[in-house]
Amino acid sequence: MPRGARLDTPGTLHHVMVRGIEQGSIVRDDSDRVEFLRRMGLLAKTSGTSIYAFALMTNHAHILLKSGSIGLSLYMRRLLSGYAQYFNRRHKRVGHLFHGGLRDVPEIMNLQ
Repeated sequence: MPRGARLDTPGTLHHVMVRGIEQGSIVRDDSDRVEFLRRMGLLAKTSGTSIYAFALMTNHAHILLKSGSIGLSLYMRRLLSGYAQYFNRRHKRVGHLFHGGLRDVPEIMNLQ
């Protein structure tokens, strides 16, 4: 059965998972980790997105967030595109960094 459309209304709680393409690294060292988190925080602050928790591993990341005024899709597009450009420049590579966009894992809880 196909998955339903993602609810992209500001104020919605999301558990997002992003993976490196072909199980590749999305962070290689502490400088990459700092840059990913810096971008995530700055964008959250400017968009009114609330970050409740995150786990940043070498080849994937989980983010629990409540979307702000720009919604989930635009927030994640800005975060992942900007970070991928940084990563590709820094590591002298080309092409996609993330596999198939993002995966919004349905949450049972409702934070209010």
